Order: sequence, then C-alpha cells, then structure tokens
Amino acid sequence: MALTYFDQFMLTSYLGVPLLLVAITLPWVLYPKALPIIKSNRLLNMQNQFIFKFVKQLLTPLPEPAHKWALMFTSLLVFLMTLNILGLLPYTFTPTTQLSLNLGLAIPLWLTTVVIGMRNQPTITIAHFLPLGTPAYLIPLLIIIETVSLLIRPLSLGIRLTANLTAGHLMMQLIATATLVLLPLMPTVAITTYVLLFLLSFLEIAVAMIQAYVFVLLLSLYLQENT
Repeated sequence: MALTYFDQFMLTSYLGVPLLLVAITLPWVLYPKALPIIKSNRLLNMQNQFIFKFVKQLLTPLPEPAHKWALMFTSLLVFLMTLNILGLLPYTFTPTTQLSLNLGLAIPLWLTTVVIGMRNQPTITIAHFLPLGTPAYLIPLLIIIETVSLLIRPLSLGIRLTANLTAGHLMMQLIATATLVLLPLMPTVAITTYVLLFLLSFLEIAVAMIQAYVFVLLLSLYLQENT
C-alpha cells in the first residue's frame, strides 16, 4: 500500500488498541516529582523555576479572582509543550496535530470563560457585543459581527495549533525526503538540504514551545475579559 505524507497524522493503533490515549498520558511520566525521600536536584530546580516564572508572567495582568486558574493553565502549558516536542522524535505520533483533540481542549475552556463572564458580570459581557456610540443603523450588523468573532475564538485556538504543527512536520518530512533522493545524485546539494533540515529542527522545537504558550496565553486573555 502506497503511503502519503499525511499518513503520519492518522490515528495509529496496535493490535486494535488506539495509541492516542498512550500518547496523551505517557508524557506525565517524564517529569520528576519531589518526594520526601528524594532531595531536590538541578532538574527539579529548573522545572520549578520555569513554572514559577511562567505563572508570574501569566497572572500579573489578570485580576485576583482569575488567579485560581494558575494550576490549570500551568498544567495545560506543560502538557501541550511536552506533546508538541515529543512529536518531533522519530517514530512518534503527535496528538496535537489532530484537530479533534485541540478543539476538545479549546471549546470547553473557552466556554467556561464565557459562562464565568455571564455569571459574574453579565452587563459588561453583553456590552461587548455593542460598542459605545454605535449608530443605530449599524447596531444589527455589529451585533452579528461581534457574535461571530466570539464564536470563532475556540476554532482559531484549535486550528492555529493544528496548522502550525502540521505544516512544520510536513516541511521536515519533505526536506528529509529531498535529502535522501539527492544524496546519490548531487551530494553537495544533499548536504545543503541536510543543514537546512538541521536548522529547521531547532525552529520546530521553538514553534512547539511557542504554540503551547500562545494557546494558554489566549485563554488567559479570554478569562481576563470575563473576570
């Protein structure tokens, strides 16, 4: 059976068992936990410093009622970042290239921020649909536009993460295929494409981390509007 470049994004299974659940739960095993019998080491200190700086930067612009989301935002960032980076390893599967998974994370979290806004400050939340000083003849049009912009937020969250990771993986696979094809024909060009692939790998690591941070950052901005 002929394979295509997009087969790497298909849901994989082994002996009829879907491996998506394993790919989602396994990354948590990689992070060390501080136990009473184990003293703190450099890895734990780096992990704690990273989490501390992230939480401080993320929660500074948020009002105090939103600080209770710190644990959830931090866990989500570490979860997405780990899945994105592990997906760059050979013979691995990246769950975050699946739009269904990303939308499954984006829609409930976005809907929670909207519900919080409707419950805590319904007047301010509804007022976002109609800017102050709008002419009467533009009121129906602006309400429709603001409603669409609100409903499209979870789609933009999921599609942004999926599209960036999918494009990066495809680019790496295309360049790797070109390197293997050009190696016996034009070794000099093949070496150039290999160097390009090497540099692109570092870029994809940065993209994997940045996209996880952007996902959580946008959620925090949505929460800031509703608290």
